[in-house]
Amino acid sequence: MKLTSTSFQHDQAIPEQFAFGAPDPVLHIRLTDNHNPQLRWSDIPSQTRSFAVICVDPDVPSTPDDVNQEGKSVPDSLPRTDFYHWVMVDIAPNITELKAGECSNGIVAGGKQALGGPAGSRQGVNDYTGWFASDADMKGTYKGYDGPCPPWNDERLHHYNFTVYALNCTTAPLDGDFTGAQALQAIRPHIIAQATLTGTYSNNPKINKPKPLEN
Repeated sequence: MKLTSTSFQHDQAIPEQFAFGAPDPVLHIRLTDNHNPQLRWSDIPSQTRSFAVICVDPDVPSTPDDVNQEGKSVPDSLPRTDFYHWVMVDIAPNITELKAGECSNGIVAGGKQALGGPAGSRQGVNDYTGWFASDADMKGTYKGYDGPCPPWNDERLHHYNFTVYALNCTTAPLDGDFTGAQALQAIRPHIIAQATLTGTYSNNPKINKPKPLEN
């Protein structure tokens, strides 16, 4: 399989419009457009009965002590963990593209109630649900795509792995508000092919300055 995008190139910076937060010279981070990127996949096995899409950032700090703290930085050497930004299953086998902004267009405090995407698809809970759990203004259940927003004082460039999975089942064996980790475990026995596209992002101006997408 092959996975491509007109929104960003493999191992290159993801533009701000596809992020949850962008660098700000005063506030450090400002909220942004939060569009899902365009994705297209090809070279699909003939026995495919559905697709799943998962986006995960493996570079998230394992401890939050110094995250976004004035006068401190998150060292690159700090152990890292996974943060799931998007999980979608039950994408029909005739669907081979997700358009930019089709599944996410903007930020909703507490999480989006209405989700876009292909008919019949299901989108799970992303990890902003846990991240905002103690924030009175933002807490809630975050489903669907919510883009990059790494700590503004993180010394590490974050990587966002978008993977499409071709499955031999029409419906993924998942119920309720499933997470990215739960989805990956459930679909693993049904994967017949997969492809990954990786983008990078940082809110630390010393590392990376994402540029707006050129029209």
